[in-house]
Parts: sequence; structure tokens; C-alpha cells
Amino acid sequence: MSKLRPRFWETVPLKQMTAPEWEALCDGCGRCCLNKIEYEDTGEIEYTSVACRLLDGETCRCTQYPIRKQFVPDCVQLTPKALPQIAYWMPRSCAYRLLYEGKPLPHWHPLLTGDPETVHRAGISMRGRTVPEYEVTEDEWDNYIIEEGL
Repeated sequence: MSKLRPRFWETVPLKQMTAPEWEALCDGCGRCCLNKIEYEDTGEIEYTSVACRLLDGETCRCTQYPIRKQFVPDCVQLTPKALPQIAYWMPRSCAYRLLYEGKPLPHWHPLLTGDPETVHRAGISMRGRTVPEYEVTEDEWDNYIIEEGL
């Protein structure tokens, strides 16, 4: 974390963050790695507990992050340029979405607490609550819709 400017998220625009600062915004909740159902007629997004096959359900981190596109070609790479097109389907608690919308980080965010476990203790993360996508067919995803709304 030494490469991070103090409280950079409050003063540095998303497009001007360094790569380490950009990556540090991720709270490690694992929610963005959940498979989603998007209804074409309404644009509504529903999250499922069916996770990308690369998500470690205990750490809530990608097991192949640097080379994930080799395994999951349609993995959405979150960048400042892509954010305007994808923010709508990101979790409401996501730092990238919050900052894009001009909102502050939540009190449990690891950048504020200095502890990567606070996202899990706050009940925000998907730790222990996912099913790997290779165990569920896409036709069954609607049986795994998360009602709590993300």
C-alpha cells in the first residue's frame, strides 16, 4: 500500500489514478464475479449466487486475476474508460460505482479501515455464499437469484 497517495479516492479522479490505486479500490467482496441475469425487455439486473469458475469462494478473489481473460474470455475488465458502460450492473456497494456516482466509500471499506477483513465482517462479501458456475447450468441460474439486492 506504500504506492498509494493518502486518501487518494477523495482527491484523484478515477481516470487519473495509478494502477495500484485503481486496484486498491476493490474491496474484495466478490460480488462483481457473480453471474447476473439481465432482462432484455426491462434492462433489470438480477444477481445470482453462481460465481465465475475462477472466483475463490472463501477469499472472494480471482484465482487467476492477471491472466483471467485466457480462461474467461468474456470477463469484463473494469477500467475507467469502461466504467460508464458497466457501472449500472455493478453492486451498489462497489467502490468503483460509488466513486463514479460521486458517493463516498462505505465505512467498512478496507481503504478506510486498513483491514481487508472488514468487508467480510460487515456481511458485504460473498464469502461462503457462492456456487461455482461449473456446478450449475445456465438454465438453472434463476434458482440462485439473490433476493437481498446488491
